[in-house]
This record gives sequence, C-alpha cells and structure tokens, in this order.
Amino acid sequence: MSAEGGTKAILAALAANAGIAVSKFVAFVFTGSSSMLAESIHSVADAGNQGLLLVGQKRSARRRTPKHPFGYGRERYFYAFVVAVVLFTVGAAFSLYEGYHKISHPEEVKSAGWAFGVLTVAILMEIFSFRTAIVESNRIRGDKSWWEFIRRAKAPELPVVLLEDLAALIGLLLALFGVTMAVVTGDGVWDGVGTVAIGVLLAGVATILAIETKSLLIGEGADPEQEERIIAALESVDEVERVIHIRTQYVGPEEMLIAAKIAVNHDDTAAEVARGIDAAEAKIRAEFPEARLIYLEPALDETHRKTEADAPAPS
Repeated sequence: MSAEGGTKAILAALAANAGIAVSKFVAFVFTGSSSMLAESIHSVADAGNQGLLLVGQKRSARRRTPKHPFGYGRERYFYAFVVAVVLFTVGAAFSLYEGYHKISHPEEVKSAGWAFGVLTVAILMEIFSFRTAIVESNRIRGDKSWWEFIRRAKAPELPVVLLEDLAALIGLLLALFGVTMAVVTGDGVWDGVGTVAIGVLLAGVATILAIETKSLLIGEGADPEQEERIIAALESVDEVERVIHIRTQYVGPEEMLIAAKIAVNHDDTAAEVARGIDAAEAKIRAEFPEARLIYLEPALDETHRKTEADAPAPS
C-alpha cells in the first residue's frame, strides 16, 4: 500500500511542479523578480526530485542476486537521500545566492501582474499536490501525529513529498510577500528578502530530510511496539520458552529482517523444535507481512537450568 500510495503522490507532485516551473519561468522573464527565479529553480529541483524517487522505486524492485542477497530495497532510501542533497544544493544554495545578490543590487519588479497571476495559479496547483500527498499518507498514518509519521515511516516517498509540498506552499507565500512588498514600497530589496527566506526554508527542509533518510539508509529496526508484538507472537508458540534476544532491521521499506535466539525446552526433540520454529515464523508473517526474512536460533534456556541447579535438594 505504501508503494502504491507513494507513487500516486509522486506523480501528482511531478505533474504539478512541472507545470508550475514553466509558469514561474515565464513570470520571471516578464518581471525580473528574483523571488520568481528562486521559485522557478525550486520547482525544477522538486520535479527532478520526484523523478529520482520514481527511479528509486523502480530500481528497488530488482530481484536479489548473490552479490546483494537481501535485494535492492534500500535503493529507495538512497534516492530519497539524494533528493535531500539536491534540494539543499540546487534549491537552497541558489536561492540564498540570488537573494543576497538582489539585496546588494536591488532592481524594480516589472509587470507585477504576471507574478501575482502565476503565483496564484501555482498555489492552487501546489494545494492539489499537497492534498494528494495528505490523502495517501492518511491511508497508512494511523493514529500517529504528522511529525511521528515523518520520523517513523519506513517508506521514504510520502514523507519526502509531504515536506517538499509543504515547503513549496510556504515558499510561494514568501515569494508573494516579497513581490508584494517590492511593488508596494517600490524597493526591490524586499524581493531579495523573500528570496533569502525561501533559501532558508529549503535548507531547513533539506536538513530534516537528510537526517531522516540517512537513518533509514544506515538501517532502522522495528518500532518498540512492533518488536513487542513480534516477541509476543514468538512466545505464544508452545515450543518456545522465551525470546533470549532479538534483532530487527528494515532492508527495504516493505521488507523486514528478524533474527532471534529463542529458548526451547531441553526435553523437546529436534523434530518438535523444528515444528515450533515453523509455527513461530507463520505467526509472525501472519501479523507482519513485511517480515520476509526470519532467522530463529534455538537454544536451551540457561537461566532456567541454573535456577533448577541452584534449587535445594529435596529432603
């Protein structure tokens, strides 16, 4: 579901940003506004970023190979991280440079009607894209807050599109503010101020994205409540005395690896232990379809044996 919803949100954002970028460039040609130029570059970067997310989704679907036995699921994390880098270097850095230039050498905003018209249309198109991302995110967000969803989502596409669309909407309002103030006051410095504000905004969003996708790229485990449910499923099997220790990791947005050492009854036969392991794996997969890689190591419960050994002999 996350991959399907993510693709829909990406395509909506790609279509919106491509159209917005063209209209902003046209407005820049007529107005000479640095805010419009910064927003044009921002939209081009966003459209390119959506293309990168689609590439990541396609490449992550490749079959596992002997060289990559756990598959290519993390390609989606890699391309999401590249998006953060592009947003920072292309969007933020260019906007900060252009804003500084316009503040140092202010110019009058010409044909302001073009800027106001294009910004209004762009805001409406961006709202459509943002709404699509919200609707698709709500399908899998559950009762998490938006910040928790962005922090804890294992599929990177929806959080990336959400933050990009939010930044784009705020950026458009900042551009509208800069152009409006420049026209009202007749001082082109305000246009540069709006551009710098857009650069700071993009740098902040890019930093958040980089931090979150870096964590996914390195390898995140299951959430604490998920791990508790996995342990409960394992210990619900008769042949499993308890879970000695467990390690989990998402090797892709929809593929989780579970490795656990489980204590078994020392009186059980090898066949009984094997049946218990099969039953435990079936229970986990029934509750967590993404748990495609499960490795269970049976061991005797040393704690239980020591307790029995330390107990006083019957008189």
